[in-house]
Amino acid sequence: MSGKIVYRELRDFASIKELMQTAAKEGGEKLAFRYKKGGKVVDVTYTEFYNTTQALGTALSHRGLTDGHLACIGENSYNWIVAYLTVLQSKGVYIPIDAELPQKDVEHILEEGDATLCFCSNKFETRFKESENKLENIKYFICFDREEDDGKYLSFTKLIEEGKKLLKEGSTQFIEEERDEYKMKLISFTSGTTGLSKGVILSEHNIVSCIKYGLQVAHVYDRTLSVLPYHHTYEAIPGILVELRSTVTICINDSRAATLKNMLLFKPEHIYLVPAFVEVFYKKVWENIEKQGKTALIKNAIKVSRVLRKMGIDVRRKLFKAIHAAFGGELKEIVCGGAPLRAEVAQFFDDIGIIVLNGYGITECSPLVSVNQMQFNDPATVGVKLPCIDIKFEDVNEDGNGEICVKGDTVMLGYYKNEEETKKVLTEDGWFHTGDYGAMNDKGQLLITGRKKNLIVLKNGKNIYPEEIENYIAGISYIKELMVYSIEEDGQEVGLCAEVFLDKAAVEEQGIGDDVMTHLKADVKNACAHLPVYKQISKIVIRDKEFVKTTTNKIKRQDPNNKTLDK
Repeated sequence: MSGKIVYRELRDFASIKELMQTAAKEGGEKLAFRYKKGGKVVDVTYTEFYNTTQALGTALSHRGLTDGHLACIGENSYNWIVAYLTVLQSKGVYIPIDAELPQKDVEHILEEGDATLCFCSNKFETRFKESENKLENIKYFICFDREEDDGKYLSFTKLIEEGKKLLKEGSTQFIEEERDEYKMKLISFTSGTTGLSKGVILSEHNIVSCIKYGLQVAHVYDRTLSVLPYHHTYEAIPGILVELRSTVTICINDSRAATLKNMLLFKPEHIYLVPAFVEVFYKKVWENIEKQGKTALIKNAIKVSRVLRKMGIDVRRKLFKAIHAAFGGELKEIVCGGAPLRAEVAQFFDDIGIIVLNGYGITECSPLVSVNQMQFNDPATVGVKLPCIDIKFEDVNEDGNGEICVKGDTVMLGYYKNEEETKKVLTEDGWFHTGDYGAMNDKGQLLITGRKKNLIVLKNGKNIYPEEIENYIAGISYIKELMVYSIEEDGQEVGLCAEVFLDKAAVEEQGIGDDVMTHLKADVKNACAHLPVYKQISKIVIRDKEFVKTTTNKIKRQDPNNKTLDK
């Protein structure tokens, strides 16, 4: 690591409406979006995108539909983003919904969030028709794929055409809508990896602060591939709004399975990912290297490259051109957040010429708290805090780790209609208790130790964060997923169990299928060899199916299907 913290010039603006106007003015005929439709790539300029949101907003405002809670559910799409930015510019409140939730949970969020209107894709229109009697508060369903109106089910396309006509006739109703930047603007229902869903209330001030102060510490390139689910604030705010303020070309990934193919097609320069995605990329690269019999060659090339870089000579993009080609050939930066990432993974990508910037965020903080910088990057940390927030640590233990508490412009207003849960995490003087444990190093970079809810306290009083141990075991090439938890006896936690889901193809390729447990025990012991005795794994369980996960690929630790009950 080298360099020092650099705060870029503040791009000051007060509202999403101002952001959109500035983006349209600065972007003009530059491409705002690229996406696949019917086997072809569709290009949308900044001017076209802005005008479309104005048309949709005008139609909604004219019908009296912007003064309420407007929900949206569907796969990642250009239409989803149009709906999102339209509502953010209106006086309404936006409620993004996870498209992978069971229907009963979707209905619960619509009811709990007091939704009065819902944008949806074709799949969800069908479901809503089957449960329409349960959703009496929804005035209209605006359907992305519908060509004609049908009672409560309106055509998204026809609404936009209606708005264009109203604008030509001189309507200014939408553009003149006023709202308080400190009042509720977005409700993000999140359960994290445990517990029942809570509606995080973010104001426009929260969102705008995340964008402009995020840009003070982060650098974005000219073209990105938008991969993560849009209902998640990590993608919805840093991944979309930060990019729009910087007039980046956002290429829309149509499915997770097509990510690498779309990287070849759109050739992104930077991308936002969660650690699970980066780990997959990392393992795929090494699988291909090993299949080609080039392991020793690549490792030697990395050593040579490191020596040359110390001499001021950087040939990484030429030396590892073939690896770069698998990611489209232009990828320079991966911004990674949502969970800890193994330092060795970040180091490998840095060695081949793709920098990984680890960050930390939580929905309740809009969601960005800290991020590493290009010139001040330490993969073992999650970087420097946003200039608009303060951080302190409570209940600091003997190892110097305490609960991370955040105060400032990005901290939520509270949980929607849930004062009891709000009081548990948000103090009267504005400090939000994240539930994550960590510390600050002497360079001003934040380190994450683990999640408070996951903390294991052994009967000898020793504290263990399972994430730390999981990070070491995750380096075993044939382990696809894992979770570390405590072994209990007589109500006390007496040891550690590692439950794993294996990569069957890797097991076969390495020829260990006949005695995989013996190899696994030896490899786990070796991975944890440097840890103290109380952090050693005493039991290993091999799963026959993947862990239950959230839509951002985090394992749901408290899900009953994710723990072996005979431990």
